[in-house]
Amino acid sequence: MNIIKLHPVVVVIAMLIAYGCTQSKPAENKTIPSVVVGLEIGNRAPDLAGPSPDGKTINLSSLRGKLVLIDFWASWCMPCRMENPNLVQTYNVYKDKKFKGGDGFAIYSVSLDLSKDAWISAIKNDGLAWDTHISDLQGWKSLPASTYQIMSIPSNLLIDGNGIILAKNLRAEALSHAIDALVE
Repeated sequence: MNIIKLHPVVVVIAMLIAYGCTQSKPAENKTIPSVVVGLEIGNRAPDLAGPSPDGKTINLSSLRGKLVLIDFWASWCMPCRMENPNLVQTYNVYKDKKFKGGDGFAIYSVSLDLSKDAWISAIKNDGLAWDTHISDLQGWKSLPASTYQIMSIPSNLLIDGNGIILAKNLRAEALSHAIDALVE
């Protein structure tokens, strides 16, 4: 008998999907509880907004309907920069796929940079081709970092098309495995 070992993140995501797919329709007189906005898996991710490199405000909620990786990073963070090639590859593989809980894949990059020039240079040099980059250029005092209680970078959250947090801090193969489990 062959036993297949699954990554724990894949198991958790599969359980969340199965749970959501097996719930019966609520009775007409019962109140449907609203989804809690928070930072735990199963919560709706708090909305974010910030300026792009060209000064336009980009809201996280503008990506509703897509599977989204919220990625906290900075140009001066070497582990972040080392993870960027994986993010580029992941984005290129999944950006046009259909998912359970999302149609297409996007990365919402939140930079903790203080220097706009360094931030823009890193985006260009690392080939971060997606157009959803924000930074308030406040470093660790960044409002998005505070909202998400970010204490170290790189840090990320994977959310579905409804903004529900599916997983946290996925790197390299763990990220690909989690996303693969959601491809339709």
